[in-house]
Amino acid sequence: MTTRINLLPEYFTKLPQEIVSNKNFTVKIFRYPSNIEALTITNSQGHVTVLPFMGQIIWEAEFKNIDLRMKNMFSQPYPAQNILDTYGCFAFHSGLLANGCPAPEDTHPMHGEFSCAPMAEVFLEVSEDSVKIVSKYEYCKGFGDHYVATPSVELKADSTRFNINMSVKNLASVPMPLQYMCHMNYAYVDNGKISSNIPATAFKLRESIPAHIKPTPEWLAYNEELKAQAAKGEAFTELSEAKFYDPEIVFMADDIDKLATEAHFEIASPKGYTFATDFSTKDFPCATRWILYNADQQVAAFVLPATCRPEGFNAAKQAGKIIYLDANQEKTFSVTTGLK
Repeated sequence: MTTRINLLPEYFTKLPQEIVSNKNFTVKIFRYPSNIEALTITNSQGHVTVLPFMGQIIWEAEFKNIDLRMKNMFSQPYPAQNILDTYGCFAFHSGLLANGCPAPEDTHPMHGEFSCAPMAEVFLEVSEDSVKIVSKYEYCKGFGDHYVATPSVELKADSTRFNINMSVKNLASVPMPLQYMCHMNYAYVDNGKISSNIPATAFKLRESIPAHIKPTPEWLAYNEELKAQAAKGEAFTELSEAKFYDPEIVFMADDIDKLATEAHFEIASPKGYTFATDFSTKDFPCATRWILYNADQQVAAFVLPATCRPEGFNAAKQAGKIIYLDANQEKTFSVTTGLK
């Protein structure tokens, strides 16, 4: 039997409150000093902390005392309309009308309108062996697009992995564009080895330079070295040169649905643990790899599943990679990720 528990913002207080407790789970709700509502689901292996009213951002994820989240500058989430104003999370939903880094000719915000959107409805679905937190958001613009999005996070009993889900339904009478990326900011793994059932050579180095990137001579030289290696059929599969990962190094793969039906990616640490992510390539035909290492931020996003490249709306449109939802059409996405 599944029990539904509706949640309202006023339920969340500075003092944590336990609202669910059974043999497999506890669920606590609280409010950060910054006034952002949060909910933590804990099982026997670890926990995930979600911001249920703010884009359903996954702020923390930790299992077997291993922090899955990137090193960042944020001690807590902050009120924001743009994800860059609170970029300390484990994962967020990038999109949905536009996604990625906007080019000069684009008009959308970085990573789209949804990432920090205020959720209108939040509820828990609790059973003996799983807990799911569900949020809902309705986007509506006069003379523009109209959709309802339903993100959710589900953790099962005794599991070190969890599901990140997104459902989008077009409520308008005309087609709407859809660009979506499940943006997981995994912790940097020193000397980590990346593997997948998708050939590593499918990933190509990003050659465009977004506005937020400030190239150095060393970084430009390293990029040329990576291009030369790729020309020889050599792929980037190990995090062994951190000094060159600032600014960020980004690789992208297109049409991976032609290479496998289900994608499985891992990054293994010499310390004995492995992060893993699985998804359907029918839903996510593109994948991005984002690596950054400096004193303030350290991340090894070994795979970011997406419907298209994260180079902005116009670049995706020119490449013919924009999905369009017909009137009343709904599309769902699901990613399974965590500690292997």
